[in-house]
Amino acid sequence: MSERVVITGGTVVTMDSDRGEYADGYLVVEDGRVSSVGSGPAPHVEGARVVDARGCVVTPWLVNTHHHLYQWVTRGLAVDATLFEWLTTLYPVWGCIDEESVSAAATAGLGWLAKTGCTTSMDHHYVFPADGGDLLAAEIEGARAVGLRFMPTRGSMDLGRSQGGLPPDHVVENIDTILAATTDAVDRFHDASPDSMLRIGVAPCSPFSVTDTLLKEAAVLARDKGVRLHTHLAETMDEDAFCRERFGCGPVAYMESLGWLGSDVWYGHGIHLDDSAIASMAATGTGVAHCPSSNARLGAGIARVRDLRDAGVPVGLGVDGAASNEANSLLEEARHALLFARARGGPQALSVRDALEVATIGGARVLGWDDQIGSLEPGKQADVAVWRLDTLPHVDIVDPVAGLVLGDRPPLELLLVGGRPVVDRDVLVNVDEDVLAARSAAASRALLTRAGVTR
Repeated sequence: MSERVVITGGTVVTMDSDRGEYADGYLVVEDGRVSSVGSGPAPHVEGARVVDARGCVVTPWLVNTHHHLYQWVTRGLAVDATLFEWLTTLYPVWGCIDEESVSAAATAGLGWLAKTGCTTSMDHHYVFPADGGDLLAAEIEGARAVGLRFMPTRGSMDLGRSQGGLPPDHVVENIDTILAATTDAVDRFHDASPDSMLRIGVAPCSPFSVTDTLLKEAAVLARDKGVRLHTHLAETMDEDAFCRERFGCGPVAYMESLGWLGSDVWYGHGIHLDDSAIASMAATGTGVAHCPSSNARLGAGIARVRDLRDAGVPVGLGVDGAASNEANSLLEEARHALLFARARGGPQALSVRDALEVATIGGARVLGWDDQIGSLEPGKQADVAVWRLDTLPHVDIVDPVAGLVLGDRPPLELLLVGGRPVVDRDVLVNVDEDVLAARSAAASRALLTRAGVTR
């Protein structure tokens, strides 16, 4: 059950349409939603838990728009590889995943995301071994256990190496199997209601691992079901060269020819986009999940975030798979988004408030959930982060938003999802962190043993 909560005395950053901030503000949560927010003393609410937020900054939760949770148990492999080298190394390992490894990885990964201020995460799961079990259900249960709002996507690959794709043939599926499983996933799990904690998307993996037929049929299926479409796109120059050689055009033009532009579509990465591609995406409302840490770890490049935002492309942040971003911290992505944008375009390329916007309401917009989440305003879901900025790493940083974005990760005084505590005084409420760590370590050992990988 959601409790009544009054948060008072902190700096409240709303991310509403006016980007309102209150240096000495309050927030009231009732029935799982924000009932009021403002400046000065908080109103009395009978029976409410009162949170003294002096020394804290109160923000909307962070929204993760691109992830691969199963990769949590394959971290630390191929650490100096390019994307294609990394994938070639890891596909055989991922071909051995099962329900236990996915469950352990998802629960641990989502637990740590919660500790870094994330309350809503998508997941792009696209590896389904024939004997792996019900992998989507396993990660959905992990999100329920931690208490996060979740948008897993039923991913897929049908273009194996023998057909000119990158993945080995044993980890791809045929189209009929993919479409049936995707339909089943939407029918079983998708909840479109205003109070939803679980929505499903459709997500073929990438132009170099799926056929054009699958992309076309997936788009028809998603729109028939009223759910969103996602894929990797324009992540590396190798992918750009692959598309131009195989399809005679760049990645965005190729996707446009298959019906993959629109306000119900978002792409993971979107690094190597020319002006024409950005204009097409902006005109159609097609979004981007910016993954700065993973992109840097794999040497893929730096996305044109300033140009994307200036054009009107919806931009959110993504942690990406834990095997290409071992930190798995969404707050760190906000910092890296700012730093890399400035490294590319100078100090005005992204402000600290721009970075927080991309991490919150920007991500909610990318997921098509911004009518319910992403800002602190009456009527919206009470997904709220209260960050302590009065400890040694932050206490003398003048601007609390700068302290949050540019400083080290602060302790979480409180994290609410739909008004329910998920993190309280920097401790996970619903799951035991030590148990998650032990279980994920055991799952990793078992998976690597099955795959014949020596630790």
